[in-house]
Amino acid sequence: MNRKKILFVFNPFSGKGLIKNYLVDIVDIMVKAGYEVTIYPTQSSGDATDKIIKDAKGYDRIICSGGDGTLDEVITGLLKSKLDIPVGYIPAGSTNDFANSLGIPKVMTQAAKTAVTGAEFPCDMGDFNGDTFVYVAAFGIFTEVSYQTPQQLKNILGHLAYILEGAKHLSDIKSYNMQIEYDDHVIQDKFIYGMVTNSVSVGGFKGMTGDDVKLDDGVFEVTLIKTPKNPVELSEILTCLTNLRDDSDLIYSFKAKKLHIITKEKVAWTLDGEYGGEHDDLTINNLNRAVPLIVDAAEIVGITAHPTEVFEDPYENLSLEEIEKL
Repeated sequence: MNRKKILFVFNPFSGKGLIKNYLVDIVDIMVKAGYEVTIYPTQSSGDATDKIIKDAKGYDRIICSGGDGTLDEVITGLLKSKLDIPVGYIPAGSTNDFANSLGIPKVMTQAAKTAVTGAEFPCDMGDFNGDTFVYVAAFGIFTEVSYQTPQQLKNILGHLAYILEGAKHLSDIKSYNMQIEYDDHVIQDKFIYGMVTNSVSVGGFKGMTGDDVKLDDGVFEVTLIKTPKNPVELSEILTCLTNLRDDSDLIYSFKAKKLHIITKEKVAWTLDGEYGGEHDDLTINNLNRAVPLIVDAAEIVGITAHPTEVFEDPYENLSLEEIEKL
């Protein structure tokens, strides 16, 4: 009997190199679940994408471990290769926003068990001018911290590193004049921050992206913060963000499947917390249910638009004889 095959790709330095303490146990969990395991430690930025493109074909499951950036690289490789392979995720970064949204356990061995025994959840992804993001594309104040904060600071402070580094820029807030087209709407305004998300948690805080967030509904949650004209407006913005409210005229909040963004100058963006380049003409598309992720079905009942599919019985249409042969 041929054993199913897992390609296990991990970032050995993510989260203070935490995986080194659990690597043997994680691989043992995969083997005991009936898989033949190939392990690959990434060597540099972008290496996970290259590995998936080069070698993922022929594997039954991909499992990756690292921060959100490592997951982003794996998903990018799968989409570029047009491979339909389920992905399990063992979070080891400092913030792990997307893992939090999916209810993936924080303990690495427990996450490994979910990655080999969980249910498939076809999840939306984002296309960003031909690039890929998993859960957030953002610009403006606080975003540059995700690729300028030293890795050691990320490891020690977690999501607080983003805020502490960003706070240094409050006295010099840069504003961007933008035209944003979505569905049948057009917005023209000046903004200090914006994010296009498919996540319950951003920056380590749950609730930042609004209510009724579904990760497989074909639409993004969009948040845009207008440029404050005075300290009172700035205070109102900070109060809304602190209390996770979007009921201010200074904050646009809406859902969209596709956005076209035009700016008078090139704007730096981050994709899943990593530098995403500078753009002045940008199209963002929701790739509905593009990649199957392995999750604990009970953990995502509130964030799926298709709960009956996630809880579907995989043995429903099999005879007793067929089940016994599995």
